[in-house]
Amino acid sequence: MDSIDRKILSLLQHDATLSVGEIAARVGLSSTPCWRRIQKLEESGVIRGRVALLDPRKMNVGVTVFIAIRTSHHSGDWLKAFHQAVDDIPEIVEFHRMSGEIDYLLRAVVPDIAAYDSVYKRLIERIALADVTSMFAMETIKFTTALPVSYAE
Repeated sequence: MDSIDRKILSLLQHDATLSVGEIAARVGLSSTPCWRRIQKLEESGVIRGRVALLDPRKMNVGVTVFIAIRTSHHSGDWLKAFHQAVDDIPEIVEFHRMSGEIDYLLRAVVPDIAAYDSVYKRLIERIALADVTSMFAMETIKFTTALPVSYAE
């Protein structure tokens, strides 16, 4: 990956609707070589997909909740059941296995506390958890889906 690929990736991360011609002009290539580079980035899995980013408030899910989970279960079967339980709850938009004090960190988006209570109840009905701590984001200071491109090799 070279600096042109990184520029292409940066442009696409900020606006995936740009035409190949627009991208090519901004990175100093003609359209065909630029299109080939984008195709290679897609085929190699660097570009996993192209999506539309929705405004959470306009979708009525403006409340972000971070859910810290500790468990006393660490078997493969329990983990599989936990994955399924989380996958079945659309309000949970991120799911991370952690090191340190907590085992898992989830991020959920909901319209209000009552909706989160429903998420919480659905989660604990489906899987045994030792401790669940919910933290409501008061303000989002920074949120981006764009990854830094300078580390790409």
